[in-house]
Amino acid sequence: MEREALTIRFPAELLQKIRALKRDDESLNDLVVQALEKEMKWRSSWAAHKQIQTIREQVKQRTGVHPDPVPLIRQLREGEGRRD
Repeated sequence: MEREALTIRFPAELLQKIRALKRDDESLNDLVVQALEKEMKWRSSWAAHKQIQTIREQVKQRTGVHPDPVPLIRQLREGEGRRD
């Protein structure tokens, strides 16, 4: 992966905590990159969730609330209403 240099200013207290908690075999750079990747995945997932919620609401407004299909599916599995 191609890398690009960037200067970031961390609060001193946070930087002390990071240095104290990171593993010896882990660079500060790798730790920050992993944290940012995780945050970006979370934000992407959250955006998808919000979009799904918006679409659900639009469908609900357009078609109304649908009845729960579970009882009907159970009846059909048990043979009630089958048309063999």
